[in-house]
Amino acid sequence: MATTLAFDVYGTLIDTHGISNLVHTFVGDKAISFMDSWRAKQLEYTFRRGLMKNYVDFSECNRNALDFTCEVLKCNLQPEERNRLMREYKVLPAFTDVRDSLEKLKSVNLRLFAFSNGSAADVNGLLGNAGILHFFEDVVSVDDVKTFKPNPAVYEHFLLKSKSSKTISWLISGNPFDVIGAISYGMNSVWIQRSPDAVFDTWGIKPTKTINGLLDLATVFNE
Repeated sequence: MATTLAFDVYGTLIDTHGISNLVHTFVGDKAISFMDSWRAKQLEYTFRRGLMKNYVDFSECNRNALDFTCEVLKCNLQPEERNRLMREYKVLPAFTDVRDSLEKLKSVNLRLFAFSNGSAADVNGLLGNAGILHFFEDVVSVDDVKTFKPNPAVYEHFLLKSKSSKTISWLISGNPFDVIGAISYGMNSVWIQRSPDAVFDTWGIKPTKTINGLLDLATVFNE
């Protein structure tokens, strides 16, 4: 069976900082702190809800994180401004290296899937808007199992949906928690270290491979 690649979406294929110009328009010099808080709280809320077994759609975690950030940074954004930020989150751009990388991988005997904490509808819309949806055999969402990465049930669900196995499946992610989750479950994983300042969690669990950008994936799977 062909090697199966499970691409994380937010922060791996899709640039979550693509909304930063609009954030700057609304909050000015607080934009960097705002973006950092919003993203960190998104992830924290998915982790907490997973542990609590109190699942909601990722978009609700995202909205809760946005509202928290407005409160903690004392940014008095109006409801329509917050709604606009949420709408823009559905049309974020892909990183500049994504299309060329997917084209190269698609041309060889590899199976490509999008694998996300987002709902299938949101991810399909996001990838479609970015012009990259057609590269993927399917979109696999955690929404089907009502929990979030890095719960082992999510990675098991991916294997069931893709009809693949642990030994030939690779998670591709820019998020260390996701890489650790996949490896702990028994899959292989590639960490995309887009910034030299990015630090991997010091848990004694290492990525199967570490690369600096998606274009390096072609080299990994030609070894």
